[in-house]
Amino acid sequence: MKIALRLALLTALTFSAPLLAQTFVYVSEASDGHIARYSLNEKTGALTLLGQTSAGGKVMPMALSADHHRLYAAIRSQPLRLMSWTIDAQNGDLLQANETPAAASYPYISTDSQGRFLLGSSYDGDVVHVYRLAADGKVIAPPVAAYKTGHAAHSVISDATGRSVYVGNLGTDRVLQLNLTPDGSLTPIGSGFVATEAENGARHSVMSPDNRYLYNIGEMGGIITQFQRQPNGALKKIAEWPNAVAAQYHLQHGRERLADYNDPTPRIWSADIRITPNGRFLYVTERTSSTVTGYRVNKQDGKLTLIGSWPVEKQPRGIAISPDGRWLIASGEKSNVTGSYAINRRSGVLKRVGSAPAGGDANWVTVVSY
Repeated sequence: MKIALRLALLTALTFSAPLLAQTFVYVSEASDGHIARYSLNEKTGALTLLGQTSAGGKVMPMALSADHHRLYAAIRSQPLRLMSWTIDAQNGDLLQANETPAAASYPYISTDSQGRFLLGSSYDGDVVHVYRLAADGKVIAPPVAAYKTGHAAHSVISDATGRSVYVGNLGTDRVLQLNLTPDGSLTPIGSGFVATEAENGARHSVMSPDNRYLYNIGEMGGIITQFQRQPNGALKKIAEWPNAVAAQYHLQHGRERLADYNDPTPRIWSADIRITPNGRFLYVTERTSSTVTGYRVNKQDGKLTLIGSWPVEKQPRGIAISPDGRWLIASGEKSNVTGSYAINRRSGVLKRVGSAPAGGDANWVTVVSY
């Protein structure tokens, strides 16, 4: 009888463990120089602002360590730096800040799946850098490798194996395909790139959870390009999907937005792309219309079917999806709140469920659960 009771208690604790999980959201606030910290209610999707952590400059892209215990951020004002903090899994606080000189200004940073390297793509430097990570997760400078990309490198991600790296190269309408060697060197796979539609402006990319497909969103054309990943890491273009909101919002084709950009014409200005952890739904942001557009992903061939588009925070640069796949978080560069949206598990439709105050020029969003 006592054994049976103990087993029952153990089973109850096992199945109730996820209810004790904590989920935290981090949003970089570039003009304020802060990272906002939120808790995300896993039952309702409600966001609660916990506080702000000073980053000491124009903070923009962020990335998690492979073990999710450290948060990295790039400072894009002088002096250029890479910041890192240990995350308190109990309350979401960012602790023990460390900073490392950065070799360039990075609009995108990421880490490899094995926790060996931090990668940064530089838009104005036309380069990708690879930094080694110490055993405690700290960034070691200077970078161990640099790879010239061509004009306007806008993102850099690695695949699930940690052996392949893909760079969204806006100025050349290419996605670069590179080998990442154990010592951190980058070498081309085949020709070193695959092309997207001309003047699409290859921006951010995301890998499918099964590592079979890469999807890239073009900033200026808003076209999603789907590539199939080959065993050696090479990409093969298999499909494209046009911008879903351009006609509805009367958007003209986009242009590269340099420092002196001044054009009142409403133009396509796509930004971020994310996929749910189960690989069923994919979402992209468009800043001029302030929308997120969703697609259903075919399990067999990875092809996309449009679900719909929804208004979100004004000028949404970044979105993120919670690890359980239930919630999408959107920031807005011109919004005073960060919004949370329920993802319908069957249809993928978004429904706004909460918001919390945000600081100036909110852009990058990172979500972690413990």
